[in-house]
Amino acid sequence: MALTVSFALRLFFFPVIAALSQQKEEFIFNGFNETKTNQGLITRERASILKPSGALRLTDNAHNVIGHAFYNKPIQMLDKSTSLSSKPNASSFSTCFVFQIVTPNSGQGGFGLAFTVSPQPSFPGGKAEHYLGILNSTNDHKPSNHLFAIEFDTVNGYNETSDSQGNHVGINVNSMKSIKLEPAAYYENGTKEDFTLESGDPVQAWIDYDGVNRLVNVTICPMNKKNKLSFHFGKPSQPLLSLPLDLSPAFQETMYVGFSASTGRKVSSHFILGWSFSMNGAAPSLNLSQLPSLPIERSSSNSFSLQIKILIAALSTVAVILLGTLLIFKLYRRIAQFEILEDWELDCPHRFRYSDLYTATKGFKQSEVIGTGGFGEVYKGVLPTSATEVAVKKISRNSIQGMREFAAEIESLGRLRHKHLVNLQGWCKRKRDLLLVYDYIPNGSLDSLLFDNENFVLSWEQRFNIIKGIAAGLLYLHEEWEQVVIHRDVKSGNVLIDADMNARLGDFGLARLFDHGKISHTTNVVGTIGYIAPELARTGKASCSTDVFAYGVLLLEIATGRRPIDSDHFILVDWVLEFQHLGQVLDVVDPNLGSSYVVEEMELVLQLGLLCSHQKAEARPTMRQVLRYLNGDELLPIIDNWSSLDSQRSEMNSRYLEIISTDNITTSQLSSSFGVISSNSIEAGR
Repeated sequence: MALTVSFALRLFFFPVIAALSQQKEEFIFNGFNETKTNQGLITRERASILKPSGALRLTDNAHNVIGHAFYNKPIQMLDKSTSLSSKPNASSFSTCFVFQIVTPNSGQGGFGLAFTVSPQPSFPGGKAEHYLGILNSTNDHKPSNHLFAIEFDTVNGYNETSDSQGNHVGINVNSMKSIKLEPAAYYENGTKEDFTLESGDPVQAWIDYDGVNRLVNVTICPMNKKNKLSFHFGKPSQPLLSLPLDLSPAFQETMYVGFSASTGRKVSSHFILGWSFSMNGAAPSLNLSQLPSLPIERSSSNSFSLQIKILIAALSTVAVILLGTLLIFKLYRRIAQFEILEDWELDCPHRFRYSDLYTATKGFKQSEVIGTGGFGEVYKGVLPTSATEVAVKKISRNSIQGMREFAAEIESLGRLRHKHLVNLQGWCKRKRDLLLVYDYIPNGSLDSLLFDNENFVLSWEQRFNIIKGIAAGLLYLHEEWEQVVIHRDVKSGNVLIDADMNARLGDFGLARLFDHGKISHTTNVVGTIGYIAPELARTGKASCSTDVFAYGVLLLEIATGRRPIDSDHFILVDWVLEFQHLGQVLDVVDPNLGSSYVVEEMELVLQLGLLCSHQKAEARPTMRQVLRYLNGDELLPIIDNWSSLDSQRSEMNSRYLEIISTDNITTSQLSSSFGVISSNSIEAGR
């Protein structure tokens, strides 16, 4: 009887509970002026708000750039109260926005933008071009993406069989391959009218999802069609795309809504002028008269007479204009500093203004210095446009040609994206100074945590996690990116630790790139004493294997708490090898750990460190093998006679110690001692 009453009460109150649980999350932005109520409600990644207009710019006309903007609050997207079953349904939602795609004067641009619903307000690892900054070749098509997107694409094809044409609108779930797509068009009195997304005119878009009937409708039309459309700025009565679709499997309980855009070989500026959103109801109508406008230059093929009139007017006042321009230019040169861009600099993406970096670092104030390296000082900064914390490395270079070569590498290295790398956000050049802007990593370097912080000891769990993180970052550089990247300076000082105690490999100032399947032809000995592989000292040729050698030394450094070279007569690798030979390898463990470590993991790390720092390059594992060893997917090979390695090291190490014991080490000393072809950049750090 009690159960019957309880069940009846549930049936009686269920509609009430369901009604109360329905969220009415709603917002409207008639422009994005930060001085108004919009401040703080939009999170941005490489997107900016134009002042004073208030337009949200996702990308500018730079190559291979990505921009994201999200509403900063998570939204309840699954309605658990719609039924008594355990499987929740996706809630209804509606959004309306106005976007504008402005192409360069040279012709068609790319690649487009997308409205997205995703689990996080960012897309780590998202690629540019056809991926629109959302996914990449590794995670495309995966159900774990939990992604819903409406793409507004302007360039031919994600693949030849689906998105084969540009200028289209597509519905995507967990993939950049559209489930359904149509060329950009709108319906006027039952007639389909095509138009171009990248015409430079504002475009209105409506996206409506009916959670009850499980139906997606997408409607678009040019905003400035008042004299042509009977609905006068209103929403067309017929959607461009209508698709029965259940979003429940794709959605998590809470999601973020926002926009993503990208460029590639072709470029466009992508803008959002206004945006409204509502859960379980129609999105509020935008006030089109309040939206920001963008100045767009246009050429006309049928206005010859107008051009003649303009030319006559210009000629009549040219003397006054020229004189005024010369006077203003001369005055401006005297009272203000400004940057002059050379042609080669225009092709390098992610370029910051010097004034923004100057403001971010409080004028490169000495109190903001967080590190000093061989190339210059590193400053903590807060970007004035986005309030994002960054690290700014200031490098002084003497050669203009060297600056151009360095900038060419920045163009490639700036596209590296991995959770275990310190990502390069951008750069700036002013006179002879090169400024590199990186992610700010709050916990500093691994070196400082191991050796300079007496009140803090890294636990073994943290150390083992750091070891695996560095390995994952090196594997990405060696095998998983579009080119092979040899870091050439793997060491504890170049491993930074983020807020979650994860490792981030940084400082790519010495890195070199070459195509997969090719051989590196560099013959410069660079790196840090203690981490330099013997074959690199002999031939000057860096390889993935020389990075593996340095990684092996780093493993021993993390496990033992000892630097690679502690004195004139101490080499860490030899010291650990001696204890391994005696069968007492655990005696080298960092005393600060006490007995708080996993014996099997410690033995694995110490023996793997010795294997990676093997004198013969061909005996070292690849980083893919290293990760398999660390993850327990493959057993470490057994070396029967560790003492056989001693004789291989003796001659090398005697010369090594002789050099590092000198007070003023020079590159010529290292070259003459090891037969190096040429060398120009060795850091004698310890």
